[in-house]
Formats: sequence, structure tokens, C-alpha cells
Amino acid sequence: MTKHRRPQGFQRTDRIGDHIQRELASLIRFGMKDPRLGLVTIQQVKVARDLSWADVYFTLLGEGEEAGLEAEGVLSNAAGFLRSQLAKDLNTRTTPRLRFHYDKLPEEASRLSALIDQARAEDRDLIDDADVEQGNDPDSDGDPRP
Repeated sequence: MTKHRRPQGFQRTDRIGDHIQRELASLIRFGMKDPRLGLVTIQQVKVARDLSWADVYFTLLGEGEEAGLEAEGVLSNAAGFLRSQLAKDLNTRTTPRLRFHYDKLPEEASRLSALIDQARAEDRDLIDDADVEQGNDPDSDGDPRP
């Protein structure tokens, strides 16, 4: 007996996740007035195959981790309300329970990028200092005339 394999590609849960992502973005922006939320961006929604839950990953524009974790708490407390609003629009027998997660990845990427830029600048400074010590002026065009 061979196992039936699902075709690789866009699955039903992916379509539902995309729909939830769009709807949640709208609901949070226009339906919630909590000042602790700031500018929430829904990055991704991962839906379980049985539609029992949906993990919602979000970021906050221009805010740090502390504000993100506070917003996670606010959204988690509002999960029942948001789920009931989604149920009105979602055309499924069941509406997934929502689990919110503050996504630190963009923050970490920005921090790592800054560290890489800093290291490259320090390397350039070391190379320039070594050239000056050897009598090579890194700013000259090779012409010995002043």
C-alpha cells in the first residue's frame, strides 16, 4: 500500500492563513483602539492542518522588544474578540484559535546588519592605517606630484 502524497504547492491552510493575515491586519488597524498596539504589521500566519489554531507572527514599526511583548499580551487578551470577528468572514466550519507571537527577526536582522557594517568600517580603517604606515597614501591617485 502506498501513501498518498499531497502535491507540493499552495495548500488550503496557506490560503486560509493569507486570508486571516489580511483580515487581522484590517481588524487590528480599524477595530482596536488600544494605544499600546502602535503600528502592528502581521508578518505571517501559520494555520494547523485541522484548523484548530493559527500562530500569528507580528512586528511593531519603530518599537523595541519590550513594546512588542506588551502588544503580544494585548493581542492575546483580544484573541477571542478577533476570532469571533474572523468567524463572520471566514468561510470554514471552524475558526482557528489565535496565538500571537512578537516576531523579533526584523529587529535582530537590523542589529546584525549594523554589527556587520561596523566591522567592515573597522577593517577599512585598519587597512587605511596599514597603508599609511607603509608610505602608501590610500587617498592618492598614484601621482607622486603634490
